[in-house]
Amino acid sequence: MLIEQIVFIAFSLMLIFAAIMVVCSKNAVTSALYLVYAFFNSAVLWMLMQAEFLSLVLIFVYVGAVMTLFLFVVMMLNINIENLRRSRMKYLPIGILMTALIVGIVIYVVMPEHYISLTPVKATEHYSNISSLGMVLYTHYLYPFELAAVLLLAAIIGAISLTHVGNPKRKVQNINKQIQANKQSRLRIIKMPSEK
Repeated sequence: MLIEQIVFIAFSLMLIFAAIMVVCSKNAVTSALYLVYAFFNSAVLWMLMQAEFLSLVLIFVYVGAVMTLFLFVVMMLNINIENLRRSRMKYLPIGILMTALIVGIVIYVVMPEHYISLTPVKATEHYSNISSLGMVLYTHYLYPFELAAVLLLAAIIGAISLTHVGNPKRKVQNINKQIQANKQSRLRIIKMPSEK
């Protein structure tokens, strides 16, 4: 049990560090890379709680696909850092209020009367956390699951459309030109003497 506690404390501290760096990093690409690091640390914590499926999904889906897509979109966007730095002071009171609210919620949750011991329960031999998760996800939480899928789809479409705005070299399909195409404009027959 001592090794599990050491691993839990080490990866929890690394997760807290990565989460702080996601928020405090000045470069968007660096912030996205710290988010990948935070996902990896969270996956190890899921593994310690014997939720292997969620841990692997976090690594394969989020780190492997979603964050890679997000990282490429962030690198392709032309973000003006100077405008962001100028408008930072405008949002300082709201940021302080939200920080105080989150700290208050965290203090309330970790009070001894609200604390629940999360000692891992030894599962039976034929227990499958994948089937248990699937039963809960597709029965009780079906509508939130579908809503999250629609929101992710809208985010991907928005990110792709943001990368194509104002790009003069992009290729655009012209439907009218395609409909008006005929044999004379597309085909040119050249008569050449045959070689001997």
